[in-house]
Amino acid sequence: MVDDDTPTFAISDRPVRRYPRRGGVEYEGETVFSVTPADDYEDPQLASLVESVLDEGPYRYGDWFDLPMPLYLVHDEETGDTFRVAVRDGSVEFHVLPNTDSAGLRALYERLVTKSDASWHVCRRAE
Repeated sequence: MVDDDTPTFAISDRPVRRYPRRGGVEYEGETVFSVTPADDYEDPQLASLVESVLDEGPYRYGDWFDLPMPLYLVHDEETGDTFRVAVRDGSVEFHVLPNTDSAGLRALYERLVTKSDASWHVCRRAE
């Protein structure tokens, strides 16, 4: 786990996508950036903030999963990056996919900071 005071969103390890014979898709390994506001936000407030940023563009996104937390598949039209975004336990998580680059993650982070007018802490976890 790496704490990042000036987040670059450097991706040291990328997940590997596998397609098992039984169907579906699986990922081996992961890199997740946990982005946590200094101010206390409840998960529904964070989810609303994330959605308001995504709605303003340049994003296409969807929440197609029936999970007990918000989970979005996000595509940044400017950078071409696709990644997952989850909201849980007072943090926004950026889940790197095999072809995700740092630019898309950094752009969403900067938009969250601007929209919230709060300081944020970024922590990277890679397996």
